[in-house]
Amino acid sequence: MKKLINDPRHAAREMLEGVVDLYPAMAMLGDENVVVALDAADGVKVGLISGGGSGHEPAHAGYIGTGMLSAAVVGDVFTSPSVDAVLAAIRHVGRQRGVLLIVKNYTGDRLNFGLAAEMARAEGIAVEMVLVGDDVALRGLVPRERRRGIAGTVLVHKLAGAAADAGASLAEVAEIARQAAAQVRSMGVGLGLCTLPGASAPSETLADDEIELGLGIHGEKGVSRGKVQSADALVDTVLDAILEDLAPVKGTPVALLVNGLGGTPPMELSIVLRCAVAKLRERGLPVVRAWAGNFMTALDMPGFSLSVLPVDERRLALLDRPTDAPAFPKASPLSSRRAVVPGNKPADDHTRDSVTGPLSAVMRQVIDSVAKQLIAAEPTLTDLDTRAGDGDLGASMVRGAEAIRALPDTHFSTPHDLLLAMSGAIRRAIGGSSGPFYATGLVRAAATLRGLDTPAEADWQHALSAGVAAISELGGAKKGDRTMLDALIPALEAWHAAEGAGFAAAVSAAKTGAEATAAMQPGLGRASYLGERAFGIPDGGAVAVSIWLGAIAEGLVR
Repeated sequence: MKKLINDPRHAAREMLEGVVDLYPAMAMLGDENVVVALDAADGVKVGLISGGGSGHEPAHAGYIGTGMLSAAVVGDVFTSPSVDAVLAAIRHVGRQRGVLLIVKNYTGDRLNFGLAAEMARAEGIAVEMVLVGDDVALRGLVPRERRRGIAGTVLVHKLAGAAADAGASLAEVAEIARQAAAQVRSMGVGLGLCTLPGASAPSETLADDEIELGLGIHGEKGVSRGKVQSADALVDTVLDAILEDLAPVKGTPVALLVNGLGGTPPMELSIVLRCAVAKLRERGLPVVRAWAGNFMTALDMPGFSLSVLPVDERRLALLDRPTDAPAFPKASPLSSRRAVVPGNKPADDHTRDSVTGPLSAVMRQVIDSVAKQLIAAEPTLTDLDTRAGDGDLGASMVRGAEAIRALPDTHFSTPHDLLLAMSGAIRRAIGGSSGPFYATGLVRAAATLRGLDTPAEADWQHALSAGVAAISELGGAKKGDRTMLDALIPALEAWHAAEGAGFAAAVSAAKTGAEATAAMQPGLGRASYLGERAFGIPDGGAVAVSIWLGAIAEGLVR
């Protein structure tokens, strides 16, 4: 497993030094793995300390700042920090107005933070400690007071930090934190396992079709394993567990935290948030604040957790109080429904009311042939594009094929109407570069056929020539740049050179041109980033052209 580290034994320290370098309002506390706010020792407000093992970034150093933590105490990966480190942090931030320790309910953290608190009290420092055990996956397995603390802890940080920033006493801050810790509920799902620095692979194995349900944040096994499910199904499972344990009164407003475990893309977290907000609203729980992102991770683990916290006006005011902690984003009040503004209705792409024309049946036959061949070629095109591109060509061609095959009969009145309708369908169906290229070429080709119900062969040649020119102008490519033009231009040249019915020559030339791209230096497109590594691999776009030109020929002779 590749990791951007030096010596695994020094990973936690070097990580903290990087954080402090990035945020000038933070500082290292002597030789300890403790990060403090530069103003944490001024005694103006109650000090807040949290921490635990490293590997959960941005927790906990990312929550240091005005309105959140005063200090974060960090151990090695998934290892509780030492008593001495915790005590050093308490001494630094708590001598004036006292300090609150917010501790996730793991044995090592509970013991080391607890002992440090006792030692600090013996020195005359006022210390309170709040344990967070928000993981509902352990309901029915352990007593409530023995549950693990996971991402819901971040919301406790925010509430307590805001109260301290507002000038509340140690007792008041501790009570706010205890009430929040008692009510927040969380549960996580792991889609894979994490790998510790210095390890070559995860310590456990997980099948490709398996997931861990109810995991902690240290790479430990979940409460159970299950099969991969859709995002909506997983959110249902997690919310069922959370709400069964929380038992909120219908109508209670809630805050929602969607937490990534370190290896989950923002796209997927947004999908999870979308579903969670909808599901909570369906159950009569208005979501008034929500966040999505990496808040408390497990190194590089793919997966997510959800945290739900009932809120009232006081809690909302604390959640909304500004903080400059770098890892906590501002949450705006949520609307009761998703905002959607009406768009301009696109003009109908076809221009005639008539359903049939002289070439309607033949054009439908050709389109069906093209769609069939492109769909069948999806594995080949995907493979080529994966090896020398971004891998989406096969799927794009399938979407385009399905879109043109679904065109209603009203678009088959004339060649002009069909090409224009195809342009619109492909424009909407295919993203990336292929969609605009094909749509532009079809618009230009359609313009040459306006008013021609039965174009002659020369008219079709002119249309193809216009379409090829449009693609070249839009993308800036030319023959020899290893693009779709290296099949289109040879096809057009061969068709013009052939006597009589020369479309078969165009098909043959397109295939030869596509094959020749394997020996070309990429000039444009993602393959150009590979340089010589693209040699030996035909360009997928050129191969796609040879496929649909061949399909046109097949459709014409049926």
